[in-house]
Order: sequence, then structure tokens, then C-alpha cells
Amino acid sequence: MNIYEEGQIKDIKIWKATEPSVVSKAVGYMTKPIVLVANRIIPQKAIQGALTGSNTLAKLITDEQDIIRDAKVNSIIELKTKDLQLSDKLADEVHNWALAGLGLEGGVAGFFGLPGMFVDIPMVVTIALRTIHKIGICYGYKALTLEDTQFVYSIMSVAGSNSMQEKNMALVTLKQLNVILVKQSWKKMAEKATVNKYCNEAILITIKSLAKQLGINITKRKAIQAIPLIGAGVGATMNIAFINDICWAARRSFQERWLIDNGKVCLLYTSDAADE
Repeated sequence: MNIYEEGQIKDIKIWKATEPSVVSKAVGYMTKPIVLVANRIIPQKAIQGALTGSNTLAKLITDEQDIIRDAKVNSIIELKTKDLQLSDKLADEVHNWALAGLGLEGGVAGFFGLPGMFVDIPMVVTIALRTIHKIGICYGYKALTLEDTQFVYSIMSVAGSNSMQEKNMALVTLKQLNVILVKQSWKKMAEKATVNKYCNEAILITIKSLAKQLGINITKRKAIQAIPLIGAGVGATMNIAFINDICWAARRSFQERWLIDNGKVCLLYTSDAADE
């Protein structure tokens, strides 16, 4: 293990132990009526539907040719064992693109107040999922299995946590998925079918829980955005804050997965914060 990797391991542990940057704590009594209206207009079921559809779309629009070109590799899989610092540099570019893109979108949607949220929230979900997939590619990981898909949703759950308890629960799920992904091997079709059935059920539970979580998190972040005209600045600011949380959750999670797969850290060592 080199000095750079040791530094990233320390940063991962700090990230895990850091309280979620929930803007809801700053949302006072004055915005409570707006939050209630927004929740009625955009219910959790709508967000749940957006999560399911958006993940499929996010995978389709996640290109990898620019990553292959910039990394100077022949295929994405080479990044799984190449160099963590290189992957981090690639993730930097994705991170910066996401901040700029979602900030602009939030500003436009926020200008129209509450009606703009109809377009804004599904777009936020789609770009967030696409960003997670794209960052995963930077480390050599594509969402090819059901376990990978649940890993993506769990990253979003960590980023969208409304409390330290929620974050720790999501981190525990990521730890369990790392165990499964590390131990993955060729299995009999019957065994694989059993695993797939379990994963499908787990994904449905994760999506339902995540929809409830994001319903609180995103709506409170965007409460003031519901006011026309002044909502433009708020929309941009809140979108940037949300996607920044998404990016760091994805980067730290895929960094840890990379370090585990390359034998840099022990699997049992990886989720100290989640066990506390």
C-alpha cells in the first residue's frame, strides 16, 4: 500500500463518521407549509417510480468511451487494478461535470417555482444515478449484476440520509454487499436463481425505503425553491449541494470497494463507522 492509498483510507473513515449535510436542519417554521404542499404534489410513490425508471435510463446514458480515452486503457475493467490515484482523477472530472450540469438545471427549474419541481426532481434523481454509475466506471465497476444495482441504490441512500442513524444503516448495507461481491463466483443456475430472487426483493425494499428518505431530504432542500423567481438561485444551490453529497458518497464507496478488491484493506476493516 502506498502513501496515497493510506491517505484515502483515512478520508473514507472520516467521511463515514461525518454527519449528513442535511439542509432540513436549516429549514425553519416559515417553510413548513411549502414542504407540506410539495409532499402532496410530489408524493413518495412518484419518487419511487422515478428511482426505478431513472436507474435504467441512467445506465443507458452512462458512456464510458471518454473514461477509456482519458485513462489510456483498452477497457474499463483494467481500472479495477490499475491505479487508485488515476481513478480519483477521472472521478474528479465526473464530479465537476455533475455539479455544473445539475446546478444549471436547478436554476432553470427553480425560476418557475413549484411547477418547476415536477421536472426538477425526476431530473435530479436521473442525473444522481447516472453520476453514481459514471463514477463507478472510473474505478472499473459497471452495474452488471443485481448486487451492483443494489450497491448503486445504497450509495444514494448514504448520500440522501437525513440522520446519522440512516447513514449508518446504509453503510451496513454497503458492507454486506461488499461481502457478497467479493465472494461472488460461478454458481449453479439454481443457486444463482435463489440469489437473484433475494436480490430482487432486497432492491424493491431498498427503493421503497430510499423513496421515503429522498422524499424528506430533497423536498426540504427545495422548499424555498417553490417560490417563483427567487427559486432560481435556491434551486441551483440545493441541486449542487445534493449532487456533491452524491458524488462523495459514490467516490468513497467505490474507492473502498477498489481497495478491498486489490487487497489493500481487509473486508472486516472497511465499515468501522457503520458498526459503532
